[in-house]
Parts: sequence; C-alpha cells; structure tokens
Amino acid sequence: MRSMWKGSIGFGLVNIPVRMYVATDESSISFVQLDKKTHARVRYKKVSELSGKELHQEDIVRAYQFGDDFVIVEDADFEKAAPEKVDHLEIVQFANEKEIDAVYFEKPYYLEPDKIGAKAYALLRDALKKEGKVGLGQVVYHNKEWVCLIKPQRNILMLHRLRFSDEIRSEAGLNIPETQIKPEELKMASLLIAQLTRPFKPENYRDTYSEKLMRVIEAKAKGKVTGKPLKVAHNATTVDLMEKLKASLNVKHTTKKAS
Repeated sequence: MRSMWKGSIGFGLVNIPVRMYVATDESSISFVQLDKKTHARVRYKKVSELSGKELHQEDIVRAYQFGDDFVIVEDADFEKAAPEKVDHLEIVQFANEKEIDAVYFEKPYYLEPDKIGAKAYALLRDALKKEGKVGLGQVVYHNKEWVCLIKPQRNILMLHRLRFSDEIRSEAGLNIPETQIKPEELKMASLLIAQLTRPFKPENYRDTYSEKLMRVIEAKAKGKVTGKPLKVAHNATTVDLMEKLKASLNVKHTTKKAS
C-alpha cells in the first residue's frame, strides 16, 4: 500500500509523525467510451483556445479569473496560504462522534505512525478509546483544506475527511407533505422494524449489481442473450398500507448478502 500523505498530528505539545493511506476502494466497473459508428476509442485532448493546438501538461499553468483578467497561481502561492497546515494536522478540539451527523462524513483513511512516533500514536489511540472521543482538526492536501476527524478503530487511528458546513445543501424546498399516521400503523411499522433488527455485519453486504452486470457483459461477449429485467412496482399507497405491513410481518426474513 502506498501512502498518499506524510506529515504529523498535533496532540497538545506532542507531534506524532504519520503516513496516510486510502482506506476504501470503489467497487464499480470501469468503462471506456467508443465512437458509436467505428467503435474507435474516444480520447480527450487539452487544446489551446487561441491556437487550437494540443497542449502537454508541462505547457499548462493554473490561473484564477478576475473579471476579464487571469492571475497565474504557482505552487509557491498555494504554500503561502497556510504553510502550517500542509504537512501538519493540529487537533483543536475533541467531541463525541454521535454529535456529528452522518451527512458530514466523506471518506476514510488509515493512519500509520513512524517508528519514532509509535508510543505517542498508541497513547492518543488508547486515550480516545478510554474517553469515547474523537479529535477534530484541519489540514491542507492538494491545495484544498480538509476538516478531519481522528478516531480509534481496533488497533489503528483512522482519519475521516468531513465536509464543511457550507457544502451541505439545505433541505428547504423539498416537498414533504403533512401526513397523519394512525397509532396502529405506527405500531405495525415498529413490529416490522423489530423483526428485521439484527447486528450489523458489513460482510453481509456486497456489490451484487456489479457482479450481475459483469455476468451480462460476459454473456454478451460470448454472443448469448440474457433475460428481460424484472420491474419493481412503486406503489406505496395509503389505501393498502396496513395490508402491506401485515403481509410483510408474515414474510420470513433471513440474513442474506445484499447490495
């Protein structure tokens, strides 16, 4: 595994040198784009608007537009903005993880200590476990500032990248009709929830859609025809809601792997 960032975590007056690794992989299938008529690969080129010529990466610079003018922004300019946050994450507060809404969580990363910081790393990990807290701070990575949550998980520290509050869209404008729920309907729904409640085991869930799509692709490559897809009836009407709830309670639910 290759580290994507190397720096340190500030914990009071203690600095813990760490390396950061991506903790997740996307389980999607990669596709390419082809010309519909010739099936030739479609390629994307970076072309100068003025000359029409293709540019190589070394011929391209970054700029910010001010009105009709452009300001060229170099690597040194990014470093001047917040040099103290480029390779150092200072924990500025601790909090209860339950206080942080799930909508703020964006992506998880593993943190690995350098040998010289192993004891301080273990101290922070064990102290967070003991107190049931998470640490919060900010760091700059690839010219973008991150809000970071540091939490213990088993024997390691994990960093979760959080979204800024202004990146969360307001729910204002959504049309949520006012609806009166009958006590017996609520009771029936609660019974169904209780019937389907069990400990969460992530291994019970896998990307079955990608697996099935791959089988369709493989069959098509061999010239085979697959069956027609089944359609789901979207009919959650209020008229038959109680009957649907009663029928749901009579269905045997078993733990199975799902998408």
